[in-house]
Amino acid sequence: MALAALATVVWSGSFVTSRALADSVPPVQQAFWRWLVALVAVAPFGARQAWRQRQSIRRHLGYVVVASLLGVAVYNTIVNQAGLTTPAANMGMIMAASPVLIAVFERAAGVRLGARRVLGLLTACAGVVLLVGGGAGGGTGGLAAGDLWMVAAACCFASYSGLLRRKPAELGGTAFLFTTFLLGTALLLPAQGVSLAVQGGFDPTPGTVLPILYVGVASSAVAFFAWNRAIALVGPSRAGVVYYLQPVCVALLSWAVLGESIGRAQVLCMALILGGVVLGAAARR
Repeated sequence: MALAALATVVWSGSFVTSRALADSVPPVQQAFWRWLVALVAVAPFGARQAWRQRQSIRRHLGYVVVASLLGVAVYNTIVNQAGLTTPAANMGMIMAASPVLIAVFERAAGVRLGARRVLGLLTACAGVVLLVGGGAGGGTGGLAAGDLWMVAAACCFASYSGLLRRKPAELGGTAFLFTTFLLGTALLLPAQGVSLAVQGGFDPTPGTVLPILYVGVASSAVAFFAWNRAIALVGPSRAGVVYYLQPVCVALLSWAVLGESIGRAQVLCMALILGGVVLGAAARR
């Protein structure tokens, strides 16, 4: 659980970073450079293992490609897109519903859910619905498109977490991480090319380079290794329990770094989402 908590806290900073870079670095370019940095950071530890396990990777290539698409190429690009139009605090609160979504995917796979788990699911979903449709998004009194992007990101991350539970045992953790980073970066190349052609590049200043280095090394290489290891040790549902830390961390960071305020509507949404997650977690103990 400590590994899952480490990943959650570090990832909280990535939501603030996505919001901070919204006006200076296009979403696709944020994602591409993030994963390129992560790939370089992981290469000294994972490249040799990936080469040694190349036969296993080839046998399970379909699985690895799907994991790369969900966890690397798509998920973070959507988060960056959300950062254009919704506060970082909202991003963290919506992502806090991921454990509930993970439970839904587990139920679809045949895992039974108790009454408390279902109640938790409904409570957290009510918080998300209120947040994206009841005027809490962005403090504008209306629906923020970024909130919907974050719902899609939460679904994507829950799918990735559920997929990790089925990772073939013969694929080592570091080799798997390096391979998904490599394939995810490659999958982003066409979108990166289009973004450069249409939107142009960004100025490599300390205000853009340092945040990208943070999300590349800490939020990608370190956090994804910790999360993947936590999934392997305790499973997606138990690891997902610690996600309740995320909205609190994101809210505090966005207040301290970006000067975002937290309104009463957002506090209510946070209470509903976190209450649902706690109920769902208690049902599994």
